[in-house]
Amino acid sequence: MPAGTTTREAGLTGSGLKQKVARLRQAYAPHEHRPLEGYLKAMGTYAGVTAALVGVVRATGRPVPERPTPGDVVLLSIATHKLSRLISKDAITSPLRAPFTRYDHPGGSGEVMEQVRDEGSPTRHALGELVSCPFCLAVWVATGLTGGLVLAPRLTRLVATALTAVAASDFLQMGYAVAQRAAEGGHQEE
Repeated sequence: MPAGTTTREAGLTGSGLKQKVARLRQAYAPHEHRPLEGYLKAMGTYAGVTAALVGVVRATGRPVPERPTPGDVVLLSIATHKLSRLISKDAITSPLRAPFTRYDHPGGSGEVMEQVRDEGSPTRHALGELVSCPFCLAVWVATGLTGGLVLAPRLTRLVATALTAVAASDFLQMGYAVAQRAAEGGHQEE
């Protein structure tokens, strides 16, 4: 430590901060790899995107509804569910996840199960968890759709309606498949 530098000042240097983060990571999960640095970057990115969205809303002077209508809440909820699953689990969107995940096995109904790639940076790991988890991704999707509802309400409602129709269709397809299996099983027993 240079002459005249206190221990507290040394703790604020780059190497001192890295040591503190390393100790925190070790204390948090001593027996498991948790990419806290990557999570911190993801949270920072989310905060930045949200702040930018707020800035665009303010700059454009778009009115923000005092309270969303119940219909919009239902529409965006179902659309968020579908878009989150589409991005995080659909076989067709796997090229978007491939840099961060590795294919594991089929998940049924056109979905795949993937494992997060552990090698590489903590940021890559954190992004792998984000893009392969519909629950994690839903926060981002809902924020985007909600921002869209303020900035481009007609277009957002149209897109959300299409996603909601696909989600309803998915449930109808699954219900049909269950009914079909039940009907075929009934004929086999006769």
